[in-house]
Amino acid sequence: MAQPGRASLKEQRYDRQLRLWGDHGQEALESAHVCVINATATGTEILKNLVLPGIGSFTIVDGNRVSGEDVGNNFFLQKSHIGQSRAQSATELLQELNNDVSGNFVEESPEKLLDNDPSFFNRFNLVVATQLPESTLLRLAELLWNSNVPLLVCRTYGLVGYMRVIIKEHPVVESHPDNALEDLRLDKPFPELSEHIQSYDLDHMDKKDHSHTPWIVIVAKYLTKWFNEKSDQLPKSYKEKEAFRQLIRQGILKNENGIPEDEENFEEAIKNVNSALNTTKIPRCIEEIFNDDCCTNLTEQSPSFWVLVRALKEFVANEGQGTLPVRGTIPDMIADSSKFIRLQNVYREKAKKDIAAVGNHAAKLLQSLGKAPESISERELKLLCSNSAFLRVVRCRSLSEEYGLNTFNKDEIISNMDNPDSEVVLYLMLRAVDRFYKQHGRYPGVYNYQVEDDIGKLKSCLTSFLQEHGLSVVVKDDYVHEFCRYGAAEPHAIAAFMGGAAAQEVIKVITGQFVIFNNTYIYSGMSQTSATFQL
Repeated sequence: MAQPGRASLKEQRYDRQLRLWGDHGQEALESAHVCVINATATGTEILKNLVLPGIGSFTIVDGNRVSGEDVGNNFFLQKSHIGQSRAQSATELLQELNNDVSGNFVEESPEKLLDNDPSFFNRFNLVVATQLPESTLLRLAELLWNSNVPLLVCRTYGLVGYMRVIIKEHPVVESHPDNALEDLRLDKPFPELSEHIQSYDLDHMDKKDHSHTPWIVIVAKYLTKWFNEKSDQLPKSYKEKEAFRQLIRQGILKNENGIPEDEENFEEAIKNVNSALNTTKIPRCIEEIFNDDCCTNLTEQSPSFWVLVRALKEFVANEGQGTLPVRGTIPDMIADSSKFIRLQNVYREKAKKDIAAVGNHAAKLLQSLGKAPESISERELKLLCSNSAFLRVVRCRSLSEEYGLNTFNKDEIISNMDNPDSEVVLYLMLRAVDRFYKQHGRYPGVYNYQVEDDIGKLKSCLTSFLQEHGLSVVVKDDYVHEFCRYGAAEPHAIAAFMGGAAAQEVIKVITGQFVIFNNTYIYSGMSQTSATFQL
C-alpha cells in the first residue's frame, strides 16, 4: 500500500509540471543523468532548476576550490566552504532541495578528463558546459558531437547571457504549439462524422434538444446548406463568413412574438465559424519532414521516430486520402451529456481506427528492416498520431562549423547588423573576449587598474576577429569599454536568469517536448532584451 501513497505524494509535489509535460515527460526527466561542468553561479542556478522538478541524477565536474568571489555570487556556496572543493560543496547543498535526486561530483578539471578519460562524458543524456574557455569548449563540443551527446553551452559575462544548443538531430513529437486549431474535418467530413451529422434534424426538434445540439453539428448542418444554396466553396472572405453567420442566425428558434430565443449553442456556433472552417491540409513543415532523407531512406539504424513518420506518410497516401490521422479530441461546448459524448466518440473511434492503420504500416516497415515489432510502443504510436500536425525536427550546426573561417554563418551576422545595437554585437564581443583570453591568458579588466590598458587590447582583438572573418561591420566603442568594465564578472541576477532559461532547454531536450531554440540565444541585461540566431 506504500506505493500508491508515494505516487500521490509525487503527484502533489509535481502537480503543475505534470500538467505541462505529463507522466511520460516526468518519467523521462526522472531517468535522465545530466553533467554540469563548473559549479559557478550559472552552473548551480541551472542545477537548482533541474533538481526542483526532479531530474534523476546530476554530476558536477569541477576541479576548483571555493573562493571569496564564489561566495559573493553563488547562493549554493557559503563562507565556511572557502578553500574546499567547489563541486562537493555545491552538490551537498543542491541535494537538500530534493531527496529524490541523486547528486554526484568529480573533483577534476574538464581539461584533465578530456585528456585522460574522454569517454567519461558519453555516459550522460546531456552535458551542460558553463564558463568554459574557448579551447576547452571546442574540444568538448567535438567529442560530444561525434558521440551524439547533446551539449548546452551557457555563459554569463557581466550583463550578457549566452546559450548555444549543439545537437545533431532533435525530433519533437509534442511541440505544444500555441493557439492550435481544433481538428474537426468539417470541410472533409469522414463517413462516420457525416452519418452522425445526418442523424440530426434541426427543423423537427423540440426546444430542449434544439438548444442542446453541439455547435459542431450546427456548423456542419449549415455548411451543407451553404454548399447547396450559396457556393461549392467554404466561406473564406470576411463577407462570405458574415453571410454564413447570418445563415446560422436564421436557424435560431423564435417565440410566438417572432423574437429569437436565447440559444447559447447557436451563439457558440456563430462565434466559432472562423476556427471551424479551417481547411484540412498537411502543414508545410510536415511535408518537409515527409520529404526528408531520413524518412525516405530508412535503415536498421533509423530511430523509431523516423519509422513512425514513414508509416504516417504511407497512411496519408493510402487510408488518409491526403490527410493526417484524426486527432480525436473536440473542445468543450454547450450540449447535453449524451449528445456531447456521442459526438466525442465519433471522433475518438475514428482516431483509434487511424492509429491502428498507421500501426499496421509501422509493423510492416519494422519487419522489412529486421526490427522487432515491440521496438515501437503503443504509447509512442498514439502520441505521434495525435500530434502528427505538430511534429518538428531541429538540427543544429556543430561548434566547429560555427567557428570555421569557411563555414561560419556570415550572412546571419551581417543581416542582423543593420541595427548597431543588435544582440549579435554581444556575440561578436564575446568572441573578441575569447581571443583576448587566448592571447593574454586572462580576461580583460579583471582588476580595476587593467581596464584602461585593456580597452585598446580588446579593440585590437575585435578588429582582427572581424578582419579574419571578412566582416565589414562596425561595433561601437561603447561595447568595447563595457566589456572591459565587466571584468568577466558573473553577476548573480544574470546567472539566475540564464539558469532558468538553460534549465528550460535541458528539460525540452530530455522530455522531447516543446521546441528548443536553434541554435544561439543572447540576453542583454543592459536593454532587457534577447534574441536567437542560427550561427
